[in-house]
Amino acid sequence: MYPRQAVLEDELVFGTLFPGIAVYFFLERSINGGLALFSELIKDAPESLTANQRVSEADVEAGSERDNGEEVRSLWSRRQLWLGFQSSAYAEVVYRDHSGHVVKFNFILNETEVLLRNQTFVHVINEQVDFKAVKYSLSPDLKFALLAYDVKQVYRYSYTASYIVYNLHTREVWEVTPPEVQNAVLQHAAWGKRGQQLLYIFENNIYYQSGVRGGSSLRVTSSGTHEVVFNGLADWLYEEEILKSNLAYWWSPDGDRLAFLTINDTLVPNMALPQFTGSTYPRGLHYPYPMAGQVNPSVRLSVVSLFGSNTHTQELVPPERLRMRDLYVAMVKWISSTHLAVRWLKRSQNASVLAVCDTATGSCIERHQEMSEAWLTMQDRPPWFSRDRSRLFLTLPVKQGGQGDFQHISMLIKKLRSDQNEVRHLTSGDWEVTRIIAYDENNQIIVSTLGLFPRRCLTCGLKQGCTFFDADISPDSHHAILRCKGPGVPSVLLLNFEDVTYNLPLRLALEGRQSVQSETKMISHDHFANPVSLLLPELSVKLSYPSDFSESYLYGLLLMVDTPPGGQGVSDEFRLGFDWLLASSEQVVMARVDGRGSGFRGQRYLGKLPYIDPTRIGIYGEGYGGYVALEMLKATAVDSSIHCAAVQAPVIDWSMYASAFSERYLGNPSTDDQVYQASQVLPNLRSQPRGGLFLAHGTADADVHFQHSAELIKHLIHIGANYTMQIYPDEGHFLSPGSQLQLTQSLIGYFRGCLLASALSLRQQQDED
Repeated sequence: MYPRQAVLEDELVFGTLFPGIAVYFFLERSINGGLALFSELIKDAPESLTANQRVSEADVEAGSERDNGEEVRSLWSRRQLWLGFQSSAYAEVVYRDHSGHVVKFNFILNETEVLLRNQTFVHVINEQVDFKAVKYSLSPDLKFALLAYDVKQVYRYSYTASYIVYNLHTREVWEVTPPEVQNAVLQHAAWGKRGQQLLYIFENNIYYQSGVRGGSSLRVTSSGTHEVVFNGLADWLYEEEILKSNLAYWWSPDGDRLAFLTINDTLVPNMALPQFTGSTYPRGLHYPYPMAGQVNPSVRLSVVSLFGSNTHTQELVPPERLRMRDLYVAMVKWISSTHLAVRWLKRSQNASVLAVCDTATGSCIERHQEMSEAWLTMQDRPPWFSRDRSRLFLTLPVKQGGQGDFQHISMLIKKLRSDQNEVRHLTSGDWEVTRIIAYDENNQIIVSTLGLFPRRCLTCGLKQGCTFFDADISPDSHHAILRCKGPGVPSVLLLNFEDVTYNLPLRLALEGRQSVQSETKMISHDHFANPVSLLLPELSVKLSYPSDFSESYLYGLLLMVDTPPGGQGVSDEFRLGFDWLLASSEQVVMARVDGRGSGFRGQRYLGKLPYIDPTRIGIYGEGYGGYVALEMLKATAVDSSIHCAAVQAPVIDWSMYASAFSERYLGNPSTDDQVYQASQVLPNLRSQPRGGLFLAHGTADADVHFQHSAELIKHLIHIGANYTMQIYPDEGHFLSPGSQLQLTQSLIGYFRGCLLASALSLRQQQDED
């Protein structure tokens, strides 16, 4: 784990690196290092950005005068918005407005056009709702809409649905279904890269249509088998831990070829998920779930040619050194119409190979190998190549003196008559580049290669309301869709790189919206009791206070530890949850720490703050955070400094969790069993917090199985501990809106009972003493 020296945030930065190269990238920056980090100075470039258009993504006001139930309900009733560039026109974006209409906006002409009215999403026959579409997408030529209804969630990203195609001009509607199948429920459907190309997946097989009315569907694959062989779709392991997506296919830029994975779970052990409700006898679902040390799925990468009358499928063969190995395909990206960049990752996740594959021959040539003594990160992040493939840009860990490794942009130049690359590190510092989002090879730019160079920030003008971003760059690199995620109310900005003013109304709109005050503190090594902590970085903690906070009063403290290893728990991202409600209306201070193994290193420090009542400290964790919370209970058992604890779907034994996650950090149980034994929660868990333990779990959780909570409950009964159990029958890892609402209300009630003793002023406390 690399050391972290400062609190980190996301900024969108435009940098110039070498003549003819322009790279947009995200970086995580140091608050302590100054007001902002800046991109390199570019010749003949504008000095700032313009937010030409703002689309609010949420209109949430704290409303402290409202009752808690109303505030809790408001958390789950926000309208979501989609906005994206249309590939057919770089000057256009399409989004769904707050009236529910799908709108096309031309930011050159400053004109809008309604493409799809909100009434289209609900089909009524004889005063009965026939269907209600909840997802949509438009064909590349903007002539048809693909509408999904009867959507049922499967795992984190995957879902099944029924689909129809809607003609925007004639209003004709027809069903998307395989040949000779009626009322088909599909696993996926989406448009291709051009015209009216349509791809859908049914029973784990890929189907393709060159046009919505261009004849019958072409069945691209035939090996698909339910919960065994997946074509173009991820199984559970790839969806959750490797690709972070339910999709395992990639279109070539011209739409002529399709790359896809075939994931085979034939030898993978199955996990049972019982279904208790809805039938006289409980039923059960089974799906492949490899735990640590068990057999993993095998994977094959292929490319099918879809142009012409005949199709041809070519399997891509890994470089020689990787063949016959237990591997993951961690990343696939088209770098031309005929070549792919593929990253193969060893099962141990401490070595990977980035290769360039020729789809005509199926051969793959190694371009870069990455190794780590511990584990590799950011293996799903795609590289960026020059047109001739001689240069590639990617983020690599770069040592920053004694501060450790930080992810920075590196350029690899292929040497003539050599298999080696010349490596140039283009950024440096105790901050990180989190993602390269665009590469403009046409931009003629002169760049200094000095270590100390002028830089500029493209988003600093929005500092008050927007310091945490995500973005998409237009294909011509002239505009960006910037999604402001905090600390103000989330919003969406359309930025023009050629203007010089910011969107003042956005900043004004965000002023005064927050009912919670927040600040970030750095806890130095002096506050850590363990001498080993001197080798670790400072701990970053984000504290959120009630709007009427005063250091003259004592407050309860709630620790949030729900971020997994490598995650960024401390950021300016806008959050709405039960903890936010406690901090805004219940006189509780909320503390969030980064999920980088720093869980309980600063707990004693926080308990000694003058405005924190050390007898009213609570903790909450979910999944990995639940594991950390239970470990903190064990670590603080002597002084009983944690008054109450709530855990949701906690992991209590990593040998019972997913292979890719557990083995990444702990190794394989066959060789590192002692590490797994040492990381178990139940040994030495001999006491409970004074306020009891709150435990919540869905019985159909496909991520952290209810098996973990069952083992924990059995142990709590054995030691005579008091606990409160909240069970959600047939619910998964992500609860339904109704169950989530109920859990939120229960958590607020639980923490109110143990953290909200009367807030005595310090003077009153001194008088009583």
